[in-house]
Amino acid sequence: MKKKSGVKGFFKKVYKYRAFLLMLLPAVIYTLVFAYYPMTGIVLAFKKYTYAGGIWGSAWNRLENFKFFFQSGQASLVTRNTVLYNIVFILLNTVTQIAVAIFLTEIHNKHYRKISQSIMFLPYFISWVIVGVMAFNIFSSDYGFMNRLITALGGEPVAFYTTPKVWPFILVFFNLWKGVGYGSVMYLAAIMGIDTSIYEAAQIDGAGKMAQMRYVVIPSILSTVVIMLIMKIGSLLSVGYEKIYLLLGQGAGEHSQNNYEVAHTVSTLANEWTSEGTAITGGKALGTAAEMLNNIIGMILVIGANKIARTASDVSLY
Repeated sequence: MKKKSGVKGFFKKVYKYRAFLLMLLPAVIYTLVFAYYPMTGIVLAFKKYTYAGGIWGSAWNRLENFKFFFQSGQASLVTRNTVLYNIVFILLNTVTQIAVAIFLTEIHNKHYRKISQSIMFLPYFISWVIVGVMAFNIFSSDYGFMNRLITALGGEPVAFYTTPKVWPFILVFFNLWKGVGYGSVMYLAAIMGIDTSIYEAAQIDGAGKMAQMRYVVIPSILSTVVIMLIMKIGSLLSVGYEKIYLLLGQGAGEHSQNNYEVAHTVSTLANEWTSEGTAITGGKALGTAAEMLNNIIGMILVIGANKIARTASDVSLY
C-alpha cells in the first residue's frame, strides 16, 4: 500500500507542478540531446574505427586502444606535462583570484570597483583564437613587439616559437590573465556575504586590515575555496588543446617540433590522434580512449578530493 501511495503521491506532485515542469522540459530535452546522447559515442574507445563502419559498425577491439596509449612511448610525457601545468594553473589561479577578490572589496568607490571588475572580467570572453593572434603579434620573430623592442635596444632577436623553455611561463601567464577576473567572482560573492559585525568585532580587538584578511576573510571563504578546488581537480588531466595549439603558433604557421617536450599534453595527443589524415589506423578511437581515460581519472580525483575534504571538515568539528 505504501508503494502505491508513494507512486500516487508522485503523480499528484507532477500534476500539481505541471506548469513548472513544462517550463523545464525544453532544458531537459536540450541536455538529453546535446549532452547525454553524444556520450553513447564512448563505445568508440573499445573499437577499431573505420570510416566505412562508422561508430556502430566498426569492429570491437576490447582494450587495445588503451594498450596502445601506454605502449606508444608518449603516455609518461603527456601525463607529466598535463599534471604539472594544471597544478600550477590551479594553485596560481586560486591565490590570484582570492587576492583580486579581496582587493576589489577594499575599493570603496562603487563606480571605480565596477570598472575595475569589468576590465578584469573582459579577457574571459576573448576567444583563444584571438589570444593566439595576440601572442603571435607579441612574440613573432619578424613582426613581434618583443623582438622589435629588443632590436631597438641593440639586442639580437629571439626566436620565441623555437625556444621551448619560455613557453611554460607564457602559457601560465595567458591562462592566468584570461581566467583571473571570472574566477574571482565566486570569491568576491563569498567575501561580500561575510557579516559586517565580524569585521567590527575584529576592529574593536585591534585587528588591522592584514589581520582581518588572515583571521576573518580567509576562514570565512575557506568552504568556497575547497569547493572550487574540488571542481578544478576534476580537470587535472585536461589542459585544453586549443590554448596550446593556438598559443604555440600552429595557427600562425610558426609551430616547431622543438616545443614538443613542453607542449604535448593528453588533450593535444588525443586531438592529434583524432584529427583526420592521421597515420594511425583507427585514430579517432585512440583519441576517444585517451580522453576517456582522462575523464575517468578526473572523476576518481574529484570523488577522492571530496571525501578528503569532508573527512577534514568532520575532524575539524571536534
